[in-house]
Amino acid sequence: MSDSREYVSRSDELGNIHISEEVLAGISAAAALEVEGVSSLAGNLGSDIGELLGKKNLAKGVRVKMEEEQVVVDLSVLMTYGHTIPEMGKAVQDAVKLAVESMTGLEVSAVNVSVGGITFPPKA
Repeated sequence: MSDSREYVSRSDELGNIHISEEVLAGISAAAALEVEGVSSLAGNLGSDIGELLGKKNLAKGVRVKMEEEQVVVDLSVLMTYGHTIPEMGKAVQDAVKLAVESMTGLEVSAVNVSVGGITFPPKA
């Protein structure tokens, strides 16, 4: 059994809201892929326990965890040749933070971006 929670829970005046960590990872992945210079996600964040247990991970290269009621997102991306890594990394951080916070109401404390490689345009 994994010691990480599979759902993030919030309480409001009408009851409880449960958000799957997989949903948070999907939101993060979609936001990162919209940033110019990101060609794809890289699945090199270490061994994925969910995959070992036969659980399909829709957002390879994204890990989401809760730390003291705040979300921490770890992403590994492949970038397109010709873009500046620090600028692209900052754009990914901003996009992921905005997307997760606006769609879920949860606070994002950190978005850690790793560049796992560079992709080159196909030769013509």
